[in-house]
Order: sequence, then structure tokens, then C-alpha cells
Amino acid sequence: MDLGWITRSPLARLPSGDPDAVALSFETDERLTYRDLARRQAQLANGLLALGVGRGDRVGILMRNNAEYLPLHFAIARIGAISVRLNFRLTAPEIEFALEDSGCAVLCSEPSFLERLEKIGDSNPAEAIVIFGEAEASGLDLTPAAALYRHGDADPDLPFPVGPDPLMLMYTSGTTGFPKAAVWTHDTAIGCGVSQALEFGFGPETVAMSTGPLYHAAAFEVLLLPAMIVHGRAVFMSSGQFSVERMVEIAIAEEVTDIMIFPFMVYDLLKMKQVDKDLMPSMRRLLTGGDPIAPWALEEAAARFPGIEIVQGYGLTEATQSTLLTGELAESHHGSIGRPFPLKEVKVVDEAGVEATEGEVGEVWIRGHGVTEEYWQRPEETAATFTEGGWLHTGDVGQVIDGLLYLAGRKKDMIRSGAENISPAEVEAALTTSPDVADAAVIAIPDAQYTEVGCALVVLADGVELDPDALDGYCRERLAGYKCPKRYVAITELPRNASGKVLKAQLREEYRHLGSVPGGGG
Repeated sequence: MDLGWITRSPLARLPSGDPDAVALSFETDERLTYRDLARRQAQLANGLLALGVGRGDRVGILMRNNAEYLPLHFAIARIGAISVRLNFRLTAPEIEFALEDSGCAVLCSEPSFLERLEKIGDSNPAEAIVIFGEAEASGLDLTPAAALYRHGDADPDLPFPVGPDPLMLMYTSGTTGFPKAAVWTHDTAIGCGVSQALEFGFGPETVAMSTGPLYHAAAFEVLLLPAMIVHGRAVFMSSGQFSVERMVEIAIAEEVTDIMIFPFMVYDLLKMKQVDKDLMPSMRRLLTGGDPIAPWALEEAAARFPGIEIVQGYGLTEATQSTLLTGELAESHHGSIGRPFPLKEVKVVDEAGVEATEGEVGEVWIRGHGVTEEYWQRPEETAATFTEGGWLHTGDVGQVIDGLLYLAGRKKDMIRSGAENISPAEVEAALTTSPDVADAAVIAIPDAQYTEVGCALVVLADGVELDPDALDGYCRERLAGYKCPKRYVAITELPRNASGKVLKAQLREEYRHLGSVPGGGG
């Protein structure tokens, strides 16, 4: 089954949903029914076909959240093309890498990104750049989005994609310094949505809300897609100017039943003393993930919002939400990431690939519906991560205790900050191109708001003194802001083992005091 089933099934001769029910709400500003969504999907699909986009072509989306984003994603899917949902915080070199790596035929963007796209110039492989919004004069050859709507709203006369066909490329941080794209098929997306809809008992009455940017799987594939599969409503916010006050305002106005927020947003929510369950009577579930919630916040949220279940999820770009810890278990099993979602299998294995015993630490493996099977044009990394039997090697280290999964650390040195993965190798590669830096190691240090942030330990070139602002500016020219270290520390040399490998665990222990830890609720 393909993603487009969601839009065409309410309009079928024997409908499985109400075509006039609201499918999408962008904040409180614009609502699209399933009928509206199908029409807009067809218009955009026909426009893309007119641009020469065909089955298997990649179409980049470099946009902030807006009312066109999801119809565009559905349109790309309808014609059998592949969405490349790009992080809008990427710098020009990072965007250039993703466009070249994916081989985008068309890039859909908005005026605020033109400066970055102009820096890429002729290196952009896209044959067309479609701009959503009014753009000033530019040296780039731009196609206004309005041109896509001139080719009618009849559904394209094309075969529908099938489940195993690629749907999108989702970039994730790599351990080698280069991001890699997980290949999501239509089956991956539908499997992910069905798994969650089953677990949460979603139905047409469900109103699910996301607070994150739509380039991220946690913003659409978590809660929103499951709600749409059962023909409920998906509500999403604008991006870049998040405020918890606006989130609450929208949740109340849209009568949201289920919401996805990140831990640092939970902390901000708890600072709003005037907000309680009475103000959000329709709310039944708050799902969070990416990072663990501090115990004090769980206790305060349970007291402030009785009747709202707080669920913590664990997932990856390659597998989305895979385990969950419900509110009742969180009280007695703090630190656990819970049990598998329906249609998912999770196990912990030792170095030999044998399932670990109770309490034994090993690598977490996942398989089932909603798990990807390969990286785009990365055969070696695919072979190392996805093994026979459909198991995904997560790189996370965990253990099973009393039938629940606990994370014990990361096999890889990934930094997890504000629900984003940051590759130390990528940051180190950028730092060491500076003539002021002879060597560098980037580690995670604790942070009260984002759980972890990066700390750069740099060996400076001869005669150079540490200038944190200059190093930060250098990084920001080459990396998205969230990837840049929050601390810079000069050291004389990096500790290494006999094989020359930097002893990251030693550095994390030695410099963890530079971080901060969550305190009580405010």
C-alpha cells in the first residue's frame, strides 16, 4: 500500500473516511479537508510532472513548516518520486552535500533560503528551483510555485506506487563525518503509522499535534501520520519561532487529544503555572522522546495534568518510534525506555550477535514494520547496519531488566541534543580545517535544557591562543547552529590508546563538570 491511500480512500466509491473531515490544520490559520488535500496533492503532482519529474526522481524540500509542505510531500509520493526533506538549519555547504548526495532533480524552497542557495550556485544539481512565496530578484533561475497549480486538479493518469517503492530520503548524522540518508519506503511509513495507531487506539476523533519541524520524522511520522491513517486530524505549528504559550493556545483551539513535544518543551510548559488539565480538557496523551525527562518534571507533570497520560518514546531516523514507556511504568522504572510498539521487535545482543541474558549489556537491535532497510548509495554502511533477518543495529547499548529496555550508553559517540543527533566526527572535520586548530575532539557534556550539548577540546596550532568566539564563528560558517559546540576548551594533546584512537570516554568523564544538570520545576 502507498502513502496516497490516505488521501484517496475517503473519496473512493466505497469510502473508508469522511472526505469533508479536516485532515490538516496549520496552526489555526488554515485547514484542509481530505477532499482539499487530495485536490492540492493532484495540482502539485501535475505541476511536478510538467517540470519533468518522474518516477524515482528525488525532489528536495527545503522549507519551514507551512500549509504547502505536507501536500507537496504527498504529491511527490503520488507520482512515484522521492522526497528529500532537508533540515532548514543547514548551511550552504551542508545543503550542497545533501543535494549532490541525493541527486535532487528539483528543489522546492522559499525566499528566506535564497542567500544560501546562491552560495551553492552552479554546484546545485537540481534542474529547477521552485519557490513558495514572493521572491525578490535573484541570480538563480526560479520557478514560482504558482506555476505548479496551472495544470489542473485531476489525479495524474499514472500507476500508484507500491509498498516497497522508495518514498523519501531522511538524512541522519553519520559517524564518519558525512551524513547518510535512510531510505524510507511507502511500507516503512505506513508500518510506522499503523504501529502507533494500534498502540494509542487512534480513530477519526483523534486530533494529533506536532511541535517540531516537518523535515524531522518526529514531527510527521510520529502521531500526525498515525492520526491521518485512521482519518483523524493532524495539527502542526510554524517552525523557527516556537513558544510554549502559542503551543497551548493552538492545542486548546483545535481541541487536541494527543501531542508530541520534546523534553525541553515539557520544562517550559511546567513554568506556565496558569496551565492545567482544565484548560486542555480534550487532551489525553502527551508523547515525548529524544531525551529522557528529568524525574522532577515527570512528578510535577503528573500532578499538574491528571488524566493526561505521559508517554516516553525511543526511536531513530531508521526506525522512528520503536519502544514506549507509559506513565504508570515511568514511576516505578525511571530511566527505562519501555517495551516495543506493536509490530516491532527489539532485542539486546552481545558481541557475537547472540541475544543477551537478563541484565547483560549489549547492542540494541530492532526489526519490524516502520524499520528501514538501507542507506542511500551506502552499500558498506548498509551492510554494517542492516543485517540478515531484517535487524537494524542501532549503535545504542542497552540491557533488559524486568522485561523493560534500558539504555546504558551509545556504542557510537553520537551527541543527542534537543532531539537532534550530532556527529562528533562531522564537527571535528570542520574544526580541523581551521589553520588555528591542530587537532580536535568533540564530546557530549550534560545540559539542563537539551540533555547534552557539544564540547570541543582543541589542540591549537603553535602560537595561537584560544578564541572561543572566533572558533564558534568558523564552525557556524560550515555547520548548522545546533551542531556547533557550546564550549571550547584548549588542551595540549588528546589522549589516545595504542591504536591511536582518541579516548572519548576518558574525556567525557574528565570534562563533564563543564555541563549543567536539570533542577527542580519552575
